[in-house]
Amino acid sequence: MSHLTPGQLPDGTVTPDSGGAAAGGAAAPEASAGAGSRRSGRPARGPAVGATVLAAALLLGALLLPNRLDSLTPSAFLRLPVEGIGLAALLLVLPPRAKRAGAAAGGLLTGLLALLKGVDMGFQEVLLRPFDPVLDWSLLGNAADYLRETSGRAGAVLAAIGVLALALAVPALTTLAAVRLATVMTRHRRPAVRATLVLALAWTTCVTLGLRSGGAPVAATIDADLVADRVQQVRTSLADARVFRRQAAHDAFAHTPPGRLLTGLRGKDVLVTFVESYGRTALEDPAVAPRIGAVLDEGTAALRTAGFRARSGWLRSPVTGGGSWLAHATFLSGLWISNQQRFHTLTTSDRTTLTGAFRTAGAWRTAGIMPGIDRAWPEGGFFGLDHVYDRARLGYHGPGFGWSQVPDQFTLEAFRRLESGRRGRGPLMAEIVLTSSHHPWAPVPRMADWGSLGDGSVFRRLGTQGKDAEEVWRDPQSVRAGYRDAIAYSLRSVIGFLRRYGDEDTVLVFLGDHQPVPAVTGGSPRKDVPVTIVAHDPKVLERISGWGWTERLEPAADAPVWAMDAFRDRFLTAYGPQPGG
Repeated sequence: MSHLTPGQLPDGTVTPDSGGAAAGGAAAPEASAGAGSRRSGRPARGPAVGATVLAAALLLGALLLPNRLDSLTPSAFLRLPVEGIGLAALLLVLPPRAKRAGAAAGGLLTGLLALLKGVDMGFQEVLLRPFDPVLDWSLLGNAADYLRETSGRAGAVLAAIGVLALALAVPALTTLAAVRLATVMTRHRRPAVRATLVLALAWTTCVTLGLRSGGAPVAATIDADLVADRVQQVRTSLADARVFRRQAAHDAFAHTPPGRLLTGLRGKDVLVTFVESYGRTALEDPAVAPRIGAVLDEGTAALRTAGFRARSGWLRSPVTGGGSWLAHATFLSGLWISNQQRFHTLTTSDRTTLTGAFRTAGAWRTAGIMPGIDRAWPEGGFFGLDHVYDRARLGYHGPGFGWSQVPDQFTLEAFRRLESGRRGRGPLMAEIVLTSSHHPWAPVPRMADWGSLGDGSVFRRLGTQGKDAEEVWRDPQSVRAGYRDAIAYSLRSVIGFLRRYGDEDTVLVFLGDHQPVPAVTGGSPRKDVPVTIVAHDPKVLERISGWGWTERLEPAADAPVWAMDAFRDRFLTAYGPQPGG
């Protein structure tokens, strides 16, 4: 039997694994482990490479994410973000101890900016403007209320959980991704340096040559521009309170004696009626205008037969797509109320409002008909309303219609039942808010016989016109059709009410609060809304004969356009004591 040393073959050669053992016997296990590692290295690198690629893709996607839905196209992600190149360069020069912290900070900031761009998308789609990080936080609560009204409490809770999970996950993932890439760059410093230099040169070349992808520059500066814009926006928003206080300090009617307020309307019932989302688009969009124009033409003729005349013009709203209460406050206060901070400052002041002027004059009972309010509304006192009828007090027991729970026809009939139809009453001034034309415009109520409205149960038997919200919002044409049907319904309700219950002492002021959402306007920046004054007494309209308004329910395209905050002073002046009177 031959005697062989460990690792020695019969011919006397030594196996590769025997080097360490031949030298001393102790290194064999370690060498064997190393060989095993090398044999399994290729499969082990697969997941690591995949994780690195995913980390890079996540950061690149977050950096290139636009802040508008209409820019969210594949070409938007075929660009070079200067922020990513700058972060890579910074990580290469940072000392080892600071590198990980720098990567985490850069990843966290990238995630937060991605969230901001996501919020911007929502604001652009509804309000046609980006999110204001100083003034817009309260609007998130309104968004939650909207979800609860349209999707139910369960839907709103699920949406809130999803938003919270996304808000936590996005910054966490971008932070982990940045740390992962920093670790890889440290291990492979030379290739990382070369790649960063190549990308920087490519970015500079794209800038020099003006190369574009999908209409946007290939050399992208999305987040840098976003941060610069928001810094300026924050400065402006922080200064807005001081600017508004200076504007609000001047009130031309603050010290007008009660006896000299609204003398031209004494003895009249004055109804200020807001029609939700009734904007210029309703009268000019080819998919909407023919139907709405026909309703207004028929209404003009019918009211003229009943002895009424109308004058119509345009007002420029401070908001578009949403924020109705800001438009209402602007119209009534004579101040430009474009954000919640201004609204709060206004409603805690002693500013004379249009509705408040009627109460101050002492010749009218003032009432607010507010079907969109389902909770305490202390601002009613500021606006000078003696009594506010919220949704519960209107006595509606029929079905809901999208966001709007009370059909406009029922709202107007409830006003007659609760206020204008009372025997022995004196002159009445009412602010009436109609909500049936609030998006999603599905389903839309049907007109009922006025005498059959009762408690609203009739709307269950009548059914609805149009599709449900999910169907409507699948197609832009269906969205416009839903908007058209809802506006037509609201206008028919207003015209029908005036024909049925108006008399020689009725004065109706009705207007839109703002343009509809961009899904209908096509992103048009115009914020004009129609405003109309209807009266039976010719003396009422004679007082505004110099305004240049159109003599019908529909304003001409070239009729005057005023800022909405100009209306209060013009109205109080026109219907106050006349020179020489």
